[in-house]
Amino acid sequence: MPIANYNQRPIELTPSILAADFARLGEQVREAAAVGCTWLQADVMDGHFVPNLTFGPPVLKLLRPHFTGYLDVHLMVSNPDRLLEDYAAAGANGLTVHWETCPHLHRTVQHIRELGCRPGVALNPATPVSVLEDILEDLDLVLIMSVNPGFGGQSFIERSLSKLQAVRALVDQRGLEMIIQVDGGVKSSNARAIVAAGATNLVVGSAFYSPKLTPAQAWEEFAAALT
Repeated sequence: MPIANYNQRPIELTPSILAADFARLGEQVREAAAVGCTWLQADVMDGHFVPNLTFGPPVLKLLRPHFTGYLDVHLMVSNPDRLLEDYAAAGANGLTVHWETCPHLHRTVQHIRELGCRPGVALNPATPVSVLEDILEDLDLVLIMSVNPGFGGQSFIERSLSKLQAVRALVDQRGLEMIIQVDGGVKSSNARAIVAAGATNLVVGSAFYSPKLTPAQAWEEFAAALT
């Protein structure tokens, strides 16, 4: 269920399993669902486009029965086209690719939709919003990276707020229905400013899966911040 509503738009809180305890991943996924999360993000890293390695389709396939909500797969990989079918088959509901990795972005986006998934495009911090102008109508989701991808626990880049505002303006000018997602350094302390800038989907890692808070406590903190 949405954690809040802002300007008549539902706001989703999307835990990133990158920050979860991998030794009890199924349990942590179920905990997210139990507190009300209807979205979950899997950050896929290849050790090439970004420095780290995470999980492949077999892990997602094993997790799928533990979560009945929307499984959002963020492909931080070089040449994502070779992986689309595998992640779709593993149970992804949405596949988000990076603009920086797709020389034939329109073809990639159409392939994602043909696989029965919702297509999204992510922009790195140094990539301008203007690159979306000729692909926006084909998307269901735009992801603004508010940190440089590849590591959890980074601080939010404040310039990301103006990028969110620019995406919101472009979407509204064209009369589109679009999920505007933000990922990186999102906390209860900055959530309200992020939503006010135009985001409708907040990806949370270490602010949700934290040794200091249970998932239920984290949900409550975000809900209070967005009230």
